[in-house]
Amino acid sequence: MPLLYTIGQYTVAPVLRFAWRPIVEGLENVPKTGGAIFAGNHLSVADEIFLGAVVPRHLAFWAKAEYFTGTGLRGWLTRSLVTGLGAIRVERSGGRAALSAFDGAIPVLRAGDLVALYPEGTRSPDGRLYRGRTGVARLALAAGVPVIPVGTLGTDKVQPIGARMPRLGAGKIIIRFGKPLDFTGRPVDRTSLREITDEIMMEIQKLTGQEYVPRYAPVRGAPGGAASPADT
Repeated sequence: MPLLYTIGQYTVAPVLRFAWRPIVEGLENVPKTGGAIFAGNHLSVADEIFLGAVVPRHLAFWAKAEYFTGTGLRGWLTRSLVTGLGAIRVERSGGRAALSAFDGAIPVLRAGDLVALYPEGTRSPDGRLYRGRTGVARLALAAGVPVIPVGTLGTDKVQPIGARMPRLGAGKIIIRFGKPLDFTGRPVDRTSLREITDEIMMEIQKLTGQEYVPRYAPVRGAPGGAASPADT
């Protein structure tokens, strides 16, 4: 586990758990060792914060490429932060540049780390669960790791779209982990990727109870300001 992430696990994470007291269900479904992909619904930028606070292992998130190349004191601090947290670099320009995020995630997963993805590709604009994009299926097959469905509720109240910080007393956060999904041996073609993604979204819906919308959510920008590699 990267040093800075380890420090956060002993400092920031306990504060978040104490202040918001998230309800966590199914934590036994998180493998104690080995790589895996967390695939969850996306209601708020706070989803990443609280997911990292309740998972006792290193969880690699995505960070836009600019965070790794900034200049001056502020650039150095940002670069040190994302590097120290073990973030995966994402290009925002799209196309092959954006897909390079998968190239960075595959060795991370094969080395035994966890990676979080939000298949919807953006935050839900109305609390419903939208059709998933196939990037999560593509990554799972390429890395040969299971997918852990994650259902998060309440973060849209704690940190609604436009809010800069999570709010105390704004509601209860619930995070549910489903059983690992193993897609080993499935073909890597458009039909298979679509089927796998739909299976993942069905499992997420079981955890959240959200109304499902069989179309893509309108993209307002990727989680955490990074271009989401799930948008493929």
